[in-house]
Amino acid sequence: MKGVIDKTDYEIIAALHKGAKTPFRKISKRVHMSESAVRKRVKRLERAGVIERYTIVANPSKLGYNTMAVVGLDVAPEKHDEIIESLTNLEEVKKLSTSTGKFMIMATVWAHDNKELTDIVLRKIGAIEGVKKTHTAIILERIKDVC
Repeated sequence: MKGVIDKTDYEIIAALHKGAKTPFRKISKRVHMSESAVRKRVKRLERAGVIERYTIVANPSKLGYNTMAVVGLDVAPEKHDEIIESLTNLEEVKKLSTSTGKFMIMATVWAHDNKELTDIVLRKIGAIEGVKKTHTAIILERIKDVC
């Protein structure tokens, strides 16, 4: 792919974003193309790395996770990569990003309750060598959650 994604590609991606299991037949009607043309475009987008994977968005509270938080981490620069690896291995860390600004790393954490969140932040994340400071913001309500 030569970096050219047209309006139809965006519409196909939007349809799959809303529901990864959306049948190509239904997408084809939306974009006014044949089902086989949509299938070819999706395969092309997959090969080009535009579509990396198909996934679901789970409702944390339905899984028993009633407390979610974004944790900003200030870390020793020389330990950055090791800390990322440690955080990646924590089951409670559901999203992980590096960032600019006040915190070098941002982690979204799921916990069953505030007590468990405290344990995760203090005893798991805070205990990782090189973590200098954490700042936790509890998520009050999920408004938009797109993977």
